[in-house]
Amino acid sequence: MGDVDGPAVIAATRRWVAGVVVGLNLCPFARRVTDAGLVRYAATDAGDEEELLGALGAELAALVAAPRAEVETTLLIHPRALPAFPEFNDFLAEADRLVRRLGLTGVVQLVGFHPEFRFAGADPDAPENYTNRSPHPMLHLLREESVTEVAGDAAALAEIPRRNTETLRALAREGILARLATDPDERPR
Repeated sequence: MGDVDGPAVIAATRRWVAGVVVGLNLCPFARRVTDAGLVRYAATDAGDEEELLGALGAELAALVAAPRAEVETTLLIHPRALPAFPEFNDFLAEADRLVRRLGLTGVVQLVGFHPEFRFAGADPDAPENYTNRSPHPMLHLLREESVTEVAGDAAALAEIPRRNTETLRALAREGILARLATDPDERPR
């Protein structure tokens, strides 16, 4: 893994998942798979889009081949590729094309996370951007089957973004940054 310190990248991502995603309940489905150890954390040394597409193809194949009882979802972390958010955001369309080319539409869906994530029309410092801000650029590979199982209540599902925005706005940017800077195991509950 050349220039990327894989264990450190994965450790930072695990802290973020525990402290922000699960800790703030931004994704109500994350706790189950995290607590069960069903999240695969994969760090790649990919330095450009082509290398990242290769790593993504390999992780898509690995996810589909693995039994759900062992791996339900994957976070493909790529600290060197696409460090600027606009290029990362543009890359998501190419990543989705790869999913289609591999015949995985309806099997796996992708969600992007990035340290500079910004919703269209949102102020760069808006708290709601932190729903998709991660320590490193990453692609979340989700099994459609898993999403369908937990998404049975459409009203509850539609409520998640509103609730997340309220949670993050109540913390304000300073509170979010403080949460990101501390170890979740040392944080009061």
